[in-house]
Amino acid sequence: MERRIFLRLRHRVKAHTGDIITVGDAAQIAGQQKLKKKLSALPLYQITKKDKNIVVLDIIKVLKAIHTAFPALDVQTVGGAETIVEIHYQKKQLSAVLFVGVWLLLFIGSCLAIMNFHEDVSMREVHIALYEIITGRRNEYPYLLQIPYSIGLGLGMIVFFNHIFKKRLNEEPSPLEVEMFNYQLDLDHYVAMHENEETMKDLHDR
Repeated sequence: MERRIFLRLRHRVKAHTGDIITVGDAAQIAGQQKLKKKLSALPLYQITKKDKNIVVLDIIKVLKAIHTAFPALDVQTVGGAETIVEIHYQKKQLSAVLFVGVWLLLFIGSCLAIMNFHEDVSMREVHIALYEIITGRRNEYPYLLQIPYSIGLGLGMIVFFNHIFKKRLNEEPSPLEVEMFNYQLDLDHYVAMHENEETMKDLHDR
């Protein structure tokens, strides 16, 4: 039992060009403390510029490295079969002019989208009709309804996205974050499957 180790691959890890990915980077390890330290420092893969943005390390590659260094070690695996290494490169700083330009473009675009939506559903006529129903008088500019509606629209967007600039309102993820998370899972699954197909093709060609 002392020579048994439990291994669980992490879903995604981050690295930079030139980094050496070790077993401890790619997986969570449970077992004897001395073995954990030795395994954690065991190198698996070195990142190079040829790797571009993503490297997939599957459980077979990890087990081969472990059994080469520790032939008598009993390794029990749990969880997923791949870990995705996301390679980060030094990003160029965005100029202030470009940042302001992008911000204005998104701001104007979102404003036009909301205005066009309101025009399509005849929101102004709805406000006029509601004002007439409530007060009994027709008003072509029912600011009493339009101003609170506009404020409520902005507050609703803040509550929906659960953010005020970089500050989160609460710990609950926003619908946008959930969709981005699901998209990332699908993307990781595709990358892992594509990598497996490429590996099988290389083996077949040999």
